Amino acid sequence: MLVLIADDHRLIIEGVKLKLRELGDDVQFVEAETVAQLRDKLAQGPAPDVALIDMAMPGAEGVEHIKDAVAALRGPEDDGTSRQRPVIVLSGTEDPSAIRHVLDLGVQGYIPKSSPPDVILNAVRLVVGGGIYVPPEAMKAAVATGAPAFALPNGNDGLTARERLAAVLTDRQIDVLKLLAKGRPNKLIARELGISEGTVKIHLAAIFRALHVRNRLEALVAAQHLGD
Repeated sequence: MLVLIADDHRLIIEGVKLKLRELGDDVQFVEAETVAQLRDKLAQGPAPDVALIDMAMPGAEGVEHIKDAVAALRGPEDDGTSRQRPVIVLSGTEDPSAIRHVLDLGVQGYIPKSSPPDVILNAVRLVVGGGIYVPPEAMKAAVATGAPAFALPNGNDGLTARERLAAVLTDRQIDVLKLLAKGRPNKLIARELGISEGTVKIHLAAIFRALHVRNRLEALVAAQHLGD
């Protein structure tokens, strides 16, 4: 496994490397301390299996370097299939709006730098396994702000949370939402449900509209009401 770590603090790089060596004996690392170095590493290859990238590093212009990394790590495999190699954002901020924003860019995880080492390790394991990691603090903040606001037909005020979802979503959309709640990316949702990724995106767009949410994080909060 090849892991790219992009951060301008050596202590962060060395600390993350030390913990991620627990992923296996075959883990190797490539490093970047500036956006320019990050772009060089991505351009020269080989492509990393997972990239952990600081949101605020020298040369950063907003989150353009995150967008570029997501695009650079999306491409064909040797067998002709398309694969998105996961990108995880490392950041010193725990602002829920920042987390929502980068998740909308297509990253598969957001790890605050204040996270304990074991949390970082397990978050990377989850993402490498095909899941999406959202820090619990972001989920709590989204719930505290009242997201999502369920769109209910008139006269359904007495419904339970599960019944509210059934009132505005189709059975297939609820299936998609359940898998989203388990951290599945679109490709795995498509595989488990036997549908195309394009169909998954159509279902997600319909879910966002029906639940009056703007992104995957707010949809994940909605999905918590589904239980098991």
